[in-house]
Amino acid sequence: MNCDEYRAAVYAEPSFTGGAEHLEGCAACRQFRDQMRALDETIGRALAVEVPELKLPALPAPDPSVVAFSPPRRSGRRFPIPAWFAIAATVAIAALLTLHFMSPAVDRQSLADQVLAHLDGEPNALLPTDVPVPPGRVSAVVPPNIAVLNGNAGLITYARTCVIDGHLVPHLVIQGKKGAITIILMPEEKVTKAIPVEGKTVEGVILPVGDGSIAIIGERGERLDDVQQKILKSVTWKT
Repeated sequence: MNCDEYRAAVYAEPSFTGGAEHLEGCAACRQFRDQMRALDETIGRALAVEVPELKLPALPAPDPSVVAFSPPRRSGRRFPIPAWFAIAATVAIAALLTLHFMSPAVDRQSLADQVLAHLDGEPNALLPTDVPVPPGRVSAVVPPNIAVLNGNAGLITYARTCVIDGHLVPHLVIQGKKGAITIILMPEEKVTKAIPVEGKTVEGVILPVGDGSIAIIGERGERLDDVQQKILKSVTWKT
């Protein structure tokens, strides 16, 4: 089982327990598994609210001496809200809040932090090399239903499907003049303006691209302007 197969299995079922041999030698997939399980537990806690069964009070037996009377209908009549309705509303609000934090409307600084944390979790991706990734692997990581990546992006030396903000995203690396340059395609993360990304030894930007965004990050001092223009011209969203 390779990284893509394992992550697809965990993404479909966070409690997936297979792939033990693969996990022993892959810290990135262990981090991915922990992130997905934490997200699954958060959603579970938000929805784990018991709604009590609605019980109506027993009505007295009808008195045959009393003539049934239907009072006139009045507008604006108020009815007390039962406790179970309030609890159900709380569940709905919790679910909406969970969806809110999983949606593209999360805090943009948090998105930059997540990108930096992800880079820290995959240090092997930043190793210098001139060995290109096979075209078949690039096509698997960037499938046609997500984006079209033409051949002008540069020499791709790393390609893997990863998770950012709960979404599966293509994580690519090309080689710059000072070292590796990370490119993360995020078609579901819409931003309204460029967001700077500042790490201890790296720097870059998250750029708005259509309804999504692209993170481009390199070593401090790496000239990324030309790389940014090249990547923007090389990627076309298909989602």
